[in-house]
Formats: sequence, C-alpha cells, structure tokens
Amino acid sequence: MRSGPFAVPVLAVKVAQKDVPIYLDGLGTVQAFNSVTIRTRVDGQLVKVAFVEGQEVKAGDLLALIDPAPFNAALAQATAKKGQDEAQLANARLDLKRNAELVAQKIASRQVYDTQQSLVNQLEAAVKADQAAIDSARVQLDYTTIVSPLEGRCGIRLVDQGNIVHANDANGLVVITQLRPITVILTLPEQTLGDIRKQLGHGELTVLAVDRDNKTVLGEGKLAVIDNMIDVTTATIKIKATFPNNDLRLWPGQFVNARLLLETRKNGIVVPAAVIQRGPEGSYAFVIKGDKSGEQTVEVRPVKVALIEDGQALLDEGVKPGERVVVEGQYRLQAGSKVKLRTNGKPAEGEAEQ
Repeated sequence: MRSGPFAVPVLAVKVAQKDVPIYLDGLGTVQAFNSVTIRTRVDGQLVKVAFVEGQEVKAGDLLALIDPAPFNAALAQATAKKGQDEAQLANARLDLKRNAELVAQKIASRQVYDTQQSLVNQLEAAVKADQAAIDSARVQLDYTTIVSPLEGRCGIRLVDQGNIVHANDANGLVVITQLRPITVILTLPEQTLGDIRKQLGHGELTVLAVDRDNKTVLGEGKLAVIDNMIDVTTATIKIKATFPNNDLRLWPGQFVNARLLLETRKNGIVVPAAVIQRGPEGSYAFVIKGDKSGEQTVEVRPVKVALIEDGQALLDEGVKPGERVVVEGQYRLQAGSKVKLRTNGKPAEGEAEQ
C-alpha cells in the first residue's frame, strides 16, 4: 500500500496580540541646555578665582574678582566732580535770584538776568552729567565682581589668578554648562515630519536616549522643538528633546541613539520576524491549518508588515491572533504541504511550538 505525502517537521508559533511601541530612530548629539563663556567686562588684574574646576555653581555665585582699586578711585573722582558742580550750581541760583530782584527794581538789565539763567541751566546739565558718570563708575566697579549667570557646572579654568585680563579677550575665564536639564538634537528623515506633527496634536512625545550598544537607556525626555526648516542637502529634519538628566548620564558632546516614541499600537498583531517570507508578490507566511490531533497542512497567506524590530514583526493584516504560523522549516514547504510539529516541549503562547 502506498503511503501519503511525507509530513515536514516544523517549528510553529501562535500569533500574539499585544501593545507595540513604534519608534523613529536617529543619531542624537547631547548638548548643554545652556552654555555660557564667562568673560570679564573690564580690564584689570584677576586677583581672585572663587570657583573650582568641575564645581557645581548656582546663579549669583561668585566666580572671580578683578582688582577694584582703579574703579573705586574713578567712582570717588566722579562723586567729587558732582559735589563741585553742585556747589557752583547753588551759588549760581543765588545770583539768579538776586538778579531777578534787581531786574524787578529796574536796577539791572534783562540781559544780565538771562545770562545768569543760562549759567544755571549749564550747571544743572553738568550735575546731571556728573550723576551719569557716577552711575557709569558704579557699573564698572560692579563688573569687577564676576558672578555666575546660571546654575551649572564649571569647566576647565582658562585664566590663572594674577593675570591681567581684558574685556576683548577671546577665551574668557571659564565655560559654565547647564546639565540639568539637558538636550539631545536628533535628525530624522523628512518624510517622518507629518507623522510627528500629527502625533504631537494628541500630546507630548517621549524620546529615549540609548547608549551605543543600543540596549542601555541613558534617559527619558520629551520632544521640545521641531526645527523650522528641512535640511535640503540631507533631506532630514532636526528635532530637540529635553531630558531631566538628574543622574548626569548624559554629557554635552556625547553621541547617543535617540528613539522617538511615535505611538503605541494597541492590540497589535505580532509574530517573530523569522515567520515572514518574501516572494515575487510580496511578504507571506505559512499558516498551519487543522489541529494537533488530525492532519495538518500549511496555507500560504499574504501578510502586510508594518515594521520589524528586535526580532519581532508587527503585521497590519494577513493573520489573526491565535493562529499558528511556521517559524522554522519553511524552505521545505509549499502551499498544501503536510506538516508535523516537533514535540520536544510544550511552548508558551508567542514562543516556538516544537
């Protein structure tokens, strides 16, 4: 008696249904949230450096001190000049009052009164100029005390104590970078812009900063800014994300793999990526028909793949949850082939049936 067709041993999985996150991946560069090069605004000798390299500082903390002696002298000089002009103004006003009385008695001419009035006006203007000079001297004196404009971390000291510094020095004294929070700039293909803007309409989008091993998550942040222009040379769009960075795992200048969580597909149809086969007419999968107690054959089922990531394929259509699909042994199959499942262990749902 002739036996039937040979049954091909295969591994199979059940089609799973679960929530699947959909990410847009790009190369990211970490940048300080704010970065300031501290420079002197006056010329003088650097008499004190009040920070330590690598120190955390707050806004208003003393960083350096320029020799204030020349500026104190300039302030005293401006103050004395104002006092001198105020004394002259007081005397000129008295003369003006006397001249007014003499003009009223027709003892002095009107021209004498007008000349004295002009002198009073000149001295009043001189006193105002003196006050402006005093204010300017005080500002210059305040500039000798250099404080931090923001909270951040000091870098390497660029000038040593005792040196003469100038307002036009190129390097400055130190660079302060704000690390909490911190930003990541990533680039994505321009065709993703529409999807990103659509999802932004539903709320904030999460961005993950992943180490170069593509496994270790260094931080979780939120999308902050989409650049206002597409780079025509690379057809990409720049996106900025903000991270709390409380543990300082992100550092300015660091390269990371940035993953923008575009959406989470609810109750997505998921199979191992090895299930998906490709042919002239597109992607397909071998679906097992029948049950374990009876004869089992395979059906070639066209499938529409949404994405493949981390060894899992998310399908838009083609199979249903609970159906069994072949994950290993497809090279010996064709439509209608008989199959038998390997039976050296009972698999869990979503894992290979053997």
